[in-house]
Amino acid sequence: MTTKTWGAGGFAVLLLLTSVELVVFLEVSIVNVALPAIGATLAIGETGLAWVVNAYQLTFGGFQLVGGRAADVLGRRRMFQAGLVLFTGGSLMCGLAPDAGTLLAGRAVQGIGAALVVPAELALLAAIFTEPAVHRRAFGVWSAMAAAGAASGVALGGILTEGAGWPWIFLINVPIGVVALLAGPRLLPPDGPLATGAGGPRPDLVGALAGTGTLLAIVFLASELPARGWDALTAVAAAATAALAAVFAVRQRRHPQPILPPALLRQRDVRAGTVANALVGAAHVPAFVLLSLMLQEVMGYSAIVAGFAVLPIAVVNMVTARTVVPWALGRLGPRVVLAAGMGLLMLGLAGYALLLHPAAGFLTAVLPPGLAFAVGLPAVFVASTSPAVRAAPEDQKGAASGLLNTAQRLGAALGVTGALMTSAAWTASRDGAASALADGLRAGFAVAAGLAALGILCALLMFTRRRADHAAGSTRRQGATR
Repeated sequence: MTTKTWGAGGFAVLLLLTSVELVVFLEVSIVNVALPAIGATLAIGETGLAWVVNAYQLTFGGFQLVGGRAADVLGRRRMFQAGLVLFTGGSLMCGLAPDAGTLLAGRAVQGIGAALVVPAELALLAAIFTEPAVHRRAFGVWSAMAAAGAASGVALGGILTEGAGWPWIFLINVPIGVVALLAGPRLLPPDGPLATGAGGPRPDLVGALAGTGTLLAIVFLASELPARGWDALTAVAAAATAALAAVFAVRQRRHPQPILPPALLRQRDVRAGTVANALVGAAHVPAFVLLSLMLQEVMGYSAIVAGFAVLPIAVVNMVTARTVVPWALGRLGPRVVLAAGMGLLMLGLAGYALLLHPAAGFLTAVLPPGLAFAVGLPAVFVASTSPAVRAAPEDQKGAASGLLNTAQRLGAALGVTGALMTSAAWTASRDGAASALADGLRAGFAVAAGLAALGILCALLMFTRRRADHAAGSTRRQGATR
């Protein structure tokens, strides 16, 4: 099944895939505002509450390479459905959790489910929406949902926590997951039969374990370093990362069915997309963390008001993704769109670094940089991902999707770590000054702006130079005259 026109069937498929994308990315941030209520109900201390967040981030980031390759080998629809079962079941576990252990287990199951869903969903989008104009529009909507999920989670979490209770930040996923599970077999193209016997797929289980262990160790290290610094535990995590990465690299060169096919990395746009996605994650995810701290800890906003303060980012990026981004991709091509989007992210982040302080106003200091950030965000999501997925061989699109999403999650973890460590060091250096925390957070924004600047260089130097789909446009015009 491929969709060359934007008919009702194509819209239904797109709605299914991107709605799941929205829910998965909401889970990254929706829990933050509910943490105090969760801690009070389940008697969880600060360390345990950090793991309510990290259990999802760890498994979501750690299992995506395996999830992507499984989509290629076992089938995209099968893995999309399997991931949905896990994500929905994990959400139910969290919502009904009677104790901390059940909640943390449910968050881990949610993350594994998301790691299976996202690469399969991205591979399905690339395989179904093949005509260039339709492809651009589909990926524009996909980017809007991902960015909206990241930006609106805090506000939605506050509304649900105060209005219905914290379990509903998880239980709301259950009916959505059930509907998606029922709709998937009706809307998504079927997978081919599974190969069996000696000629069937022989996945590299050792490589899968080593790769997943590497990613888990990296994300754990990034999550713990800001609070713990270098101690025995983080040193062991660093050593484990190096050892597991070496095993993974050797297995990928030698195994006939590698998790990350070496041929995939020979594609220039796949390499470029991997670096770009890492920089996208490293630049934009710290922005939400730093902005939340700035608004609440420095400027005195409540959690819910802080959530609503970032809602304009979600609204503007959804409009931009549906209108400006597909048009720009068609006229300018992904390389220019990515460079421009990274420039807007840099402008927004630099604006936060320069303008935010304890007495700053929303209309003069919070909103203007946020609008630049909001326009740039969907542009970088699409332009860093779409060319790489299109460049991947048909039987490796799942692996490419897993690689790109893994790069973005790792970039996010490392970016947050770098920004928070810079912020903490700068704050400490201010020696108790009243503005010390604000100054430290502004330093973190400056680091994120620098990472966005590196994204501009990545876009201009690493991606393939190509004219925007003029040939495809000519073909469409010819077809319209027949």
